[in-house]
This record gives sequence, structure tokens and C-alpha cells, in this order.
Amino acid sequence: MLCPFCRDGESKVVDSRGSQDFVIRRRRECLSCGRRFTTYEKIEESPLKVIKKDGSRVPFDRERIRSGVEKACYKRPISPDQIEQILDRVEHSVYETFEREVPSRFVGEQVCEALKLVDQVAFVRFASVYRSFQDVNDFVEELQTLRQRSSRLDD
Repeated sequence: MLCPFCRDGESKVVDSRGSQDFVIRRRRECLSCGRRFTTYEKIEESPLKVIKKDGSRVPFDRERIRSGVEKACYKRPISPDQIEQILDRVEHSVYETFEREVPSRFVGEQVCEALKLVDQVAFVRFASVYRSFQDVNDFVEELQTLRQRSSRLDD
């Protein structure tokens, strides 16, 4: 850290305390001229990128996921708190599993799994867009899978 007065590179920290979110305020004293000055250190975050199907990379955006989940849950008995829990679960899973880049497929599958537990209709709606259902047969296949899974759970 260069002294703003004499431009010397040697200083000692006199006082250090947290200031704002993820910012540390440090009071320093120059070892050359003896004057004091304040510095602020901020944690540098490396934003997580989502690797899309076409190979492009975009920043991870919780609000974009929220938009898709809300559309899937439209006119369904799902509370805003439940939607928030889904988003928290997906975001936690993404940040726990990946550091810099996450495939969009992983994000989509996490949303599908979370929706499947909350509301099967919302799940099918989301899956139809996410998995690009082409015709009614795609819906039928997904519904058959759901029925088989729920009948196994009922036994």
C-alpha cells in the first residue's frame, strides 16, 4: 500500500474494523513519514457464469430463475414463500457444487426436482419449456414417469 503523502510502500495497520458488507476499514501509519491514512478493502467476488446450451456464458441470475418458476406456478396453490424456498434451494445447490461456471442443464434439473416436490402441475409446465417438449407425446411420457414414481411412493 503506497502512502498517499510520500508514496512510500511501507506502512503498519493501526486499527482495523468491519465497515459495510464485506468491507474492511483499516487505519494505517506510514513508516517513512509517520502520517496516517485510511484504506478500505473489499472482497472481490468472481461472478458465477451459466454455460448455456449454445456454449455462451451469462451471469448467474436468480431473478431469471424466479421468472421461470413464477410462470410455471401461475394460478397454482403455491405461496411466494414456497417459491422463495425453491430459489434458495436451487441457488444453494449451485453455489455448493460449482465455483466459476455451472451448466444451464444443472440449474434446470435442480428447479425441476424442487418443483416436483411442491406441485406436479408446475413441474410439468416448467419441464415443458426447459426440456423443449415438441408435442403431446413428450407430455405423456413425462406424466407416465410421474405416475410411476408416485405409485411407488404410495406402496
